[in-house]
This record gives sequence, structure tokens and C-alpha cells, in this order.
Amino acid sequence: MTHRSGDFARGNISGIILRLGLPMMLAELVHVLYNIVDRMYIGHMPEGGTVALTGLGVCFPLITLIGAFANLCSTGGATLATIARGRNRDGEAERIMGNSFTMLMAIGGILTVLLYAAAPALLRLLGGDDETLPAALDYFRIYVLGTIPVLVSLGMNPFINAQGFPNIGMMTVIIGAALNIALDPLLIYTWNMGISGAALATVVSQSASALWVLVFLRGKRPPLRLSRFVFDRKLLADIVRLGLTGFTFKITNSLTQAIVNIMLKAWGGALSTLYVGSMSLINSIREIVSLPNNGIVGGGQNVMSYNYGAKEYRRVSDSIRFIFVCGLAINLAMWAMIMFFPRPLISIFTSDEALIENTVSCARIYFGAFPFMALQLTGQTTFVALNRPKHALIFSTLRKVVLVAPLTLLLPGLGLGVNGVFWAEFISQVVGASACFVTMYLLIWRKMKKP
Repeated sequence: MTHRSGDFARGNISGIILRLGLPMMLAELVHVLYNIVDRMYIGHMPEGGTVALTGLGVCFPLITLIGAFANLCSTGGATLATIARGRNRDGEAERIMGNSFTMLMAIGGILTVLLYAAAPALLRLLGGDDETLPAALDYFRIYVLGTIPVLVSLGMNPFINAQGFPNIGMMTVIIGAALNIALDPLLIYTWNMGISGAALATVVSQSASALWVLVFLRGKRPPLRLSRFVFDRKLLADIVRLGLTGFTFKITNSLTQAIVNIMLKAWGGALSTLYVGSMSLINSIREIVSLPNNGIVGGGQNVMSYNYGAKEYRRVSDSIRFIFVCGLAINLAMWAMIMFFPRPLISIFTSDEALIENTVSCARIYFGAFPFMALQLTGQTTFVALNRPKHALIFSTLRKVVLVAPLTLLLPGLGLGVNGVFWAEFISQVVGASACFVTMYLLIWRKMKKP
């Protein structure tokens, strides 16, 4: 780095992105790890493991919904704060961070009350039945009590990374993960709490992560300090406008997960529970194979935003090129692993042979166009980093709302049966990702390449 933490306008672009991105990638890995640990312990429970794992899958849309609100505050807030720092306006950046924190706390309180009260009806709507609903409710009613810590740890950690402290940001996740891994066997097996124990372990671990974030941001090390609650209507509107892209991505993910569960129940027949369980495993696998590229684009976004604020447009172009080439190479490697060696990955979560066989078949369709997601992430990240909320929102909506959701509803009835649910993802990745990348190239990258 250079004369101050988080100055990304000097030095080798690839080196800076990797210096930021690798700890973020490791943090993603650890975050996925403790989610995997939950599902491993749940899936391998001696009694009712498959039903409990399917019940957890029913909860996914609501868990994703909570994460969407963290993105609403962090995507816009951290990006705008980084652009402001590139312009040497640290006071404005600090106010942006304070506004984001105020939003997170208010939203967290509201979500806790509403989701706890509505959990039974919502989980049944999302595919829970008499067999799986009790497990889903046992997990989610405890998980939702930790909504505020979840939002603080997920929503404020990007402000740590954006200021040039990726190792501290990584520790946020490691602390939670280590605690979760230690508590899971104790609560699930030793204290015989089952799936409720897994939820409680997650809440405790996220609370520890949130505390770590708050202690650091209120300390003396970061250039931007979280000193008080801030409510500024203009800043709030700017944060929400840009944050809508991250929020929409998550919320549409939640919507499509709900539609997928419903369609799997409708078209799966006697095997509907098996298909919902396979989708639960596919969601887990997606977390694993997406994390390397997510780390690279996370580092690249901070570098792009800072240099855009500093008017270093050639460095912005170099950043786009680097995250695209790296992302494509990574996603091709992940695709090959899923296509040719899926069983070892799936077997991490379950020993149910029928579930493994079914998931292998479904995953090869679902991930068939996975390399295209490098195009989606490069385009989407560039729009967000350069404060293009309209384009970011359009392409965040296009793939999930315009493509995945309708295709999920239509394809099973067009002769594909239950497999149509998985083909919907394949088609959306090809069409949506290509449209996002080409638009970004024509509107931004081509111009940034010019001296």
C-alpha cells in the first residue's frame, strides 16, 4: 500500500486486489465452512437427518432475505464511502458509515419481530409440510432471534475491508466460524438439541462476530470511526439507491428459492422431499464454488471505487480486466470439478445414497453454465463500484426475476418435468450474464481503456 491505509491509487493493481481479495476469499471460505459444518452435523444426525436437512432448505429463502437487508446497507454504504475517501472526503465517508449502521439496527429490530411472528405461515408457504415444517420452525425461530447480530456482522464488515484492513475483516468471520464449529457438536449431540442446537450455535457465533466488528470500528486504528448513530435523509437515499442492487440480488435469490421449492414439491411427486433436499445441497455447493470469485471481485470493487473517485480511470480498466480473467479461470476450474467429480463434494453433507445420486444428476444441469457467472460478477461489480445504480439494479433483476423465476414456472410444464427447475438456472446464466457483461463493456470498460 502507500501513505495511508486504504489508498489504492498507487502500486500494482493485481497485487492490491489480491492483497485485499485473498483475505476476503479466506473469510468467505471460513463463512461457508461453518455453514457446511451446520449442514454436515444436521445431515448426519442418526435419526431424521435427511428430513432435518430438507427442513433447513425450506428456511433458506428467509435466511437469504435477512442477508439481503445487510446488502442493502453495505453495498451502497461501503461503495459510496470508498469513493468519498478517493476524493479525500473522510468526514463524508464517516457519515455514510454511520447512516448505514443506523439503518441496520432499525431494520434488524423490525425483522426480528415480524419474521418470528410470521415464521409458521411463511415456512409452510415456502414448501414446508407436516414432515419437514417442525424441523424448519425449530431452526428458524431461534435463528431469527440473532437477526441484529447477523446484520451488523454482515453489513458492517465491508467497511473494514474497504478501509484496507482485509485481515481484520477475515478475523470477523474466523471468530464466528471457530465458535460455531466448537458449539455445534456440543449443542446438537451432547446436549441433544438437534437442529435447534445448530441454530443456537449460529446465533452465538454471529453475536461474537458482530461484537468484534463494533469494537474495531469504534477503535483508533481505522481512518473512519463508528462513533454515533447518524440519520441524514440525503445520504440515506443515496445509500439505498446504490444498495438496492445488492438487496435486489439477495431478495430475488430468496424469491427464486421459494419458487423452486414450491415447484419441486409440485412436480417431484413421491420424490418431492428428495428433490427439495437435493436443492438444499446444491445451495451449499454453490456457496463453496462461488467463494473464490467472490473474494476477487470484493477486492476489485474497493480498488475500482477508490480509483474512480480519484479519477484514475486507467487503473479502473486494469481492475476490470484482472477480475474478469481471474474469475473466468476460477469458475472454469469449479465447473470441471462439479461435472467430473461431484460425489466427493456432495458426500460432505450426507451419507444418504439416494440423495447423493439425485443431487449428482440435478447439479450437473444447475451448474452446466457456471463459467458464465464470471461475466455476471464482473459486470455487476463494475456497475456497483462506479456508482451506476440503475444499471446495477437492472441486471440484478434481469437474471433472477425476468429469467429464472418465469422459466422455473414454465419449463416443467413444457416436457422437462422436475428437471425444468434446474434448467431454468442454466439458461439464465447464459443469457443474463452475457447481457450484463456486454452492456458493461459498451458503456464503461471500452471508455475506461482510453487514455
